[in-house]
Amino acid sequence: MSAFSISHRLRSFGYAFQGAKTLISSQHNAWIHAAATAGVVIAGIFYHVSRYEWALLVFAIAIVWMTEAMNTALEFLADEVSEEKRLRIGKAKDIAAFAVLLSAIASAIIGSIVFLPYIFVKK
Repeated sequence: MSAFSISHRLRSFGYAFQGAKTLISSQHNAWIHAAATAGVVIAGIFYHVSRYEWALLVFAIAIVWMTEAMNTALEFLADEVSEEKRLRIGKAKDIAAFAVLLSAIASAIIGSIVFLPYIFVKK
């Protein structure tokens, strides 16, 4: 293992940001996640949600982005291994896509729990 290096750590951030750029520029679903993220942040500011509610919203946003990133990474890797249709690769891609769907559903539920009281409670 090499010695700790600030320049190596900074370079690793560069790789991570390059990954974010690739995710956003290559995945249509990431555009939907970006729009949803912006909408949630704007709604959170508008409704003055509590710190606890912000924590839930940040968690929900992060889990969707993380699963989308892992799904995309798996798809890129699988396509590199084989461009032909292969049953097990297809199953792996389907399972990763399900993880994204599940995280999006869970995040929508969290968003509903946070925002519905603000929307329907009359002041």
